[in-house]
Amino acid sequence: MKYLLILALLFCLSCSSQTKTYLVKKTDNAIIVTGNGSDKAWEDANILTAFLYPWQSKNLPATAFKALWSDTHLYFLYLVEDSEIITPERGLGELDAVKSDRVEIFFKAADETKPYFSLEMDALGRCLDSDAQFFKNNIDIDWNWPKDDFVLKASQNEEGYTVEGSISLASLRKLGIYQDDEILNAGLYRGEYYSKEDGKTGIKWISWVIANPDKPNFHVPNSFGILKLEK
Repeated sequence: MKYLLILALLFCLSCSSQTKTYLVKKTDNAIIVTGNGSDKAWEDANILTAFLYPWQSKNLPATAFKALWSDTHLYFLYLVEDSEIITPERGLGELDAVKSDRVEIFFKAADETKPYFSLEMDALGRCLDSDAQFFKNNIDIDWNWPKDDFVLKASQNEEGYTVEGSISLASLRKLGIYQDDEILNAGLYRGEYYSKEDGKTGIKWISWVIANPDKPNFHVPNSFGILKLEK
């Protein structure tokens, strides 16, 4: 038992200290956001598929992420494998997204005492955007990303769903996330809902970076990686 505890501790320390990096290639042209990733520019983007799922040991559905950037915008694309897309419509607006199959992007400033910002985007193209501060129970779900600086669309297909969007660099600067260097601190996550035998739904948490191998928690600084903008 002591040996297993030591291994678990070492794994946890390695996960928390490791900084993962995704290289965001630059595009010369604005990407047309359609919700299905049809713009040819996406063919040149690096693809990230190394999403992890240590909290439940079987049936890991595939998740792929792509990003590109221009002089004015950051573009992102999620390609999600999902055999059962769950998107309840309860009339709660963006709050319906948090009970739905969704992908997420969190951004934080280098100074972790400042707010971080969350985009939780479901298979219908709904988004719960919020801001918060680390280690405080103060998530503000009434906060909204500046309206003209964020575009989001989604589509569904036989294999699952696609979420595509753009974020203006001007808004990232204003929020203190981007300082005209090549670094964006970002967390990439997925919430995968499934039907249980009792008729209720459960959720599987999927993440690019694992902050804690024992319990999923995305609202901590060490669950973030780096999106490095290629100059």
